[in-house]
Amino acid sequence: MAKDSTTIDVGEPSTVTKSTSHDVVDEKKKKGFVAAAAGGGSKRGLAIFDFLLRLAAIGITIGASSVMFTAEETLPFFTQFLQFQAGYDDFPTFQFFVIAIAIVASYLVLSLPFSIVTIVRPLAVAPRLILLISDTVVVTLTTSATAATAAIVYLAHNGNPNTNWLPICQQFGDFCQATSSAVVAASFGIVFFIVLIIISAIALKRH
Repeated sequence: MAKDSTTIDVGEPSTVTKSTSHDVVDEKKKKGFVAAAAGGGSKRGLAIFDFLLRLAAIGITIGASSVMFTAEETLPFFTQFLQFQAGYDDFPTFQFFVIAIAIVASYLVLSLPFSIVTIVRPLAVAPRLILLISDTVVVTLTTSATAATAAIVYLAHNGNPNTNWLPICQQFGDFCQATSSAVVAASFGIVFFIVLIIISAIALKRH
């Protein structure tokens, strides 16, 4: 009797196994790429918002410093030899405010290139970390200058009966209005800085 020949093909199962494993790896890579793309898109959105906030903060801080710098009023009912005048340079706190807010505005201008880098490279950690640290330092300067100036503006509006400090805003109304506007503008700048710090913290956390 002739014996039947038996052929065993062991190649195909291994091929199928290899093909299946490659498909799984490719699928994981695709999912990782999609997740990275989604994360980069959200970070780019935060970076764009960061850039726009910095532009707005530049306008506000320059405006606050300029308004305080030009705050001046002379009472009209005295002769040219005897006049009462109020200006920002009569108060050391107001001088500090002008210098500090001008420094803050300059910093914001210098920070724009770093903000642009975070838009171009949303996954970069170094520029975002630099902005976070710098914003935290600068918001401290902004807050100290604004708080000190707000205390003087309050005294100018209300005085202090306990120390016989009379409110000067009853006479120098325009001067007080200008200084008050500068303080309000700087306060908005503080809010913008807080939002910028939160944006940087969120962007770094997602790494």
